[in-house]
Formats: sequence, C-alpha cells, structure tokens
Amino acid sequence: MATLDKDSELRIGVFVCDCGLNIAGAVDCGAVCEYAETLDDVVCVVRNKYTCADPGQNEIKHAVREHRLNRVVVASCTPRQHEPTFRQCVLEAGLNPYLMEMANLREHCSWVHPGDWDGATAKAKDLVASAVGRARFLEEQVEMAVPVTRRALVIGGGVAGIEAALELAEQGHQVTLVEKQASIGGIMAQLDKTYPTMDCSI
Repeated sequence: MATLDKDSELRIGVFVCDCGLNIAGAVDCGAVCEYAETLDDVVCVVRNKYTCADPGQNEIKHAVREHRLNRVVVASCTPRQHEPTFRQCVLEAGLNPYLMEMANLREHCSWVHPGDWDGATAKAKDLVASAVGRARFLEEQVEMAVPVTRRALVIGGGVAGIEAALELAEQGHQVTLVEKQASIGGIMAQLDKTYPTMDCSI
C-alpha cells in the first residue's frame, strides 16, 4: 500500500451509484455527475448502476490506478450498509482504507424526497460537495492491534452468571466464577418447583 506525501496533489475520484432505481428513480444522477466534475480536486467521476457489486468495485479499483487517485468519494447508500465494502475495495486498489468518504444519496435524499426531482437532485449535489470537502482532509489511519487476554471474571453465580460462564468457556476463555453465597444457583436454587413442569429447580 502506497504512503501519501502530505504535500502531494489531491486527486479525488467521485463514484455515483444509481442503486437501480432506489436513487436514480428520484435523483438526476447524470446531473450530479456533471456537477461533481466541476468541484475542485476532482479528477475522475464515474456513474454506475450498482457500485457495491463486483463490476462497480472493479471500476473503482481501475480508476484509482488509472487516474492515480488518492481520495475516493462514493455517493450511494448508507455507510452503515456498505462502508466496510468500499473500504476493502480501496484497500485492494492500493489506498489506505480511511481515504474513502461516502455521501448517502439514498436514505438522506432519494428515499425522503421521492416526489421532488429537482429538490432531490439539488440536495444530492450538496451531499456530494460536502463529501468531497471532507475527503480533502482525510488522513491515512492505521488500525491498532491490541492483545486480548482470554480470561474472564464472572461475578454472581445465579442462573445468568452460570450461563455467561458456560458460554465464555465454550468460546475458549478461562473463566473464574465468583459467588458470595456458599452455593451457586441464586434464587433459582431456593425454589421448590418451577413452572411449567413443576420439577425441582436444581
């Protein structure tokens, strides 16, 4: 993965997704692309029917290499759904995955303005411009690797504590169960019969 020089020229690629008719049915995606081409530092604009699909991701990878992009803006659906997808995509293209920004044209625009073609399109342009603006300030990030001690302390030997201890143990953790009473089981152990079978609780 290439490391960016802080003084290197910004080269931003914008990828506008139709999302079938989810976005294109309420937004003039062609006009959004034309507008994106006028934004400072944008050197590449690509429109795709489904950017999250393999052909769409391949277009991003190809554009990153062909246009030497060092920032990527994906204007599509919610980051909650596909941010990991596009982070992995730009990583495979040779960019740090944190040099990617998303503009949510579906949930924040087309789905909430289905009957306002001009208004939805204008809002989509604003969202793309904002994402490009944010992309200018993105910096490479490195995820920390933190060692995890595979031991757990469960306080309370009632039914919930016992179940938690068993689940953790099954996942390979060394478990210490602490209970202040002389025996485990909590209130359940004090019951004579339990519904619906009326069997002994122990």
